[in-house]
Amino acid sequence: MKILAFAVALFLAAPALAHEVTVGDLEIIHPHIPQPAASAKAAGGFMAIVNNGAEADRLIGVESDIAAKAEVHESKVDANGVGTMEHVDAIEIPPGETVNLEHGGYHIMFMGLTGPLMEGELHKATLIFERAGRVEVEFQIDPPAGMGEMDHSKMDHGASGG
Repeated sequence: MKILAFAVALFLAAPALAHEVTVGDLEIIHPHIPQPAASAKAAGGFMAIVNNGAEADRLIGVESDIAAKAEVHESKVDANGVGTMEHVDAIEIPPGETVNLEHGGYHIMFMGLTGPLMEGELHKATLIFERAGRVEVEFQIDPPAGMGEMDHSKMDHGASGG
């Protein structure tokens, strides 16, 4: 009985966060969105993309029903410590490498959220790659972002921010 209890405890302790999709040479690991405030109009989406192939691919777009608009963005901090965020046309995924979409770098920007996103939910989206084509994924809503991480819900994304 102790072994069964231990096995159940291990199962429950295992991170429920890990999920992935493999299409061709690409592996998309744990697409997720930290839960934004209920009143948020925007949210950032993050994941790791592994290219196990011999040729580069590029993430060129994203589609989702959770927001009026979804784009590939990059956050940067200049030499003066000023942070900016802008739309990028594509993210290069070199062969044999992993590209992390994370706070402070490349990410998916969901603008004009259609409703609140609650921790534990899964929301479908389509990542669009130059070579791999359309890849269906589910973004998991993770616990809210910790202190010091960028809170996209309070950012002004300009006229294109939907």
